[in-house]
Amino acid sequence: MSGPSRQSRLHTALRIAAARPSFALGYLIVTVAILAGALAPLIAPYNPIEADPAQFLQPPNHLHWLGTDAVGMDIFSRVLYGPRIDITIAVLGTLVSATFGCLIGAWVGYYSRTGTIRSKIAFLIMRLADVLQAFPVFVFAIALVASLGQSIQTVVLAIAFVNIPIYLRLMRSQVMGIRDMRYVEAAMVAGLTDRQTILRHVIPNAMGPALAQLSVNIGWSILLTAGLSFVGAGVRAPSPEWGSMIATGFQNVVTGEWWPSVFPGLALAITVFGFSLVGNSVEVFGDPVKVRRLIRDVTLRDHAQAAKRA
Repeated sequence: MSGPSRQSRLHTALRIAAARPSFALGYLIVTVAILAGALAPLIAPYNPIEADPAQFLQPPNHLHWLGTDAVGMDIFSRVLYGPRIDITIAVLGTLVSATFGCLIGAWVGYYSRTGTIRSKIAFLIMRLADVLQAFPVFVFAIALVASLGQSIQTVVLAIAFVNIPIYLRLMRSQVMGIRDMRYVEAAMVAGLTDRQTILRHVIPNAMGPALAQLSVNIGWSILLTAGLSFVGAGVRAPSPEWGSMIATGFQNVVTGEWWPSVFPGLALAITVFGFSLVGNSVEVFGDPVKVRRLIRDVTLRDHAQAAKRA
């Protein structure tokens, strides 16, 4: 049974990939970005933070494929090392925000309609989330970094803090619908405590939208990390981070040396785009209704193509 089932799932996945090539493109971009960062010490031809003043602002050539920056560091090597910092910070910050946001959101959603003191606390938590989301995210992140000190750990905390309300709201809305389901009532009748019910039955069944949001938020967090570094509030130079590379190379664009900022900017844009595509695919695959609709569309297309060939 397992063999045909695996073959059927693989065949379905291939058909969906053929109907939505953007899904496959997203996974390809993300895979390449992660592998580039992981294998950078083996692939990069130069040390990413080693300056060679004699080779400063060299255009792309056979020795330096993407050129060099204002102090002679190889841009290709630095672009390869970029994901090690940007993606790591984004993933850590997103996971921290998702963990705390989902736990708090599940608690808030579970007790929102109980009419107890806990429901009043849940109401206050939601109003606090409203206040946090009222601030411009980028300005709020800069304020956190300025108050806590400039470091990679601080950037991770800033990303986590500004993302928590997103997962809190997603989980709360899901839990409020699940709270009245029969299997939750059965768990309560069986003698499970509220904590056991939330952890065993509520959260696992409410995680779908939060999981779909993860990939999108990772891409957005990469952009936020680069933005903080661009304004000098994130990762400090000469660390090979895409935002700081764009910032240090931007001043040379006006004099015609465009490559120090354009190539890391392209790497940043393509990577964020890839995570966005992956997020779209996770949202579709996590919804059985959307999967069935997509399979139906693929089947109709296959039948139409077969009719044309006949």
